[in-house]
Amino acid sequence: MGQKITIKIAEQEYVMNAPTPRDEEDIRLAASVINRKISGYITKYPGRQMTDILSFVALNESISSIALQRRLNAVKEEADTLRKDMGNYIEEMEK
Repeated sequence: MGQKITIKIAEQEYVMNAPTPRDEEDIRLAASVINRKISGYITKYPGRQMTDILSFVALNESISSIALQRRLNAVKEEADTLRKDMGNYIEEMEK
């Protein structure tokens, strides 16, 4: 079942369910990262509406996620190639 925790993002409190202690840690860390990014954008773009700031944070996080997924896919492809090369090498050694 987990436990209910309260986090604050952009001065708004949210009650979340954290099924495990690790999930709680991840949720709190994510809220902290978001709040730091919000603070950075508020400093960089004073006077902007909070909806704009939150949009900047969401866009930034989405771009980071897409880039990370691309890198992960490239690493998976490289691992598959290395596995195939190793298999071929072992087959040649057994001949």
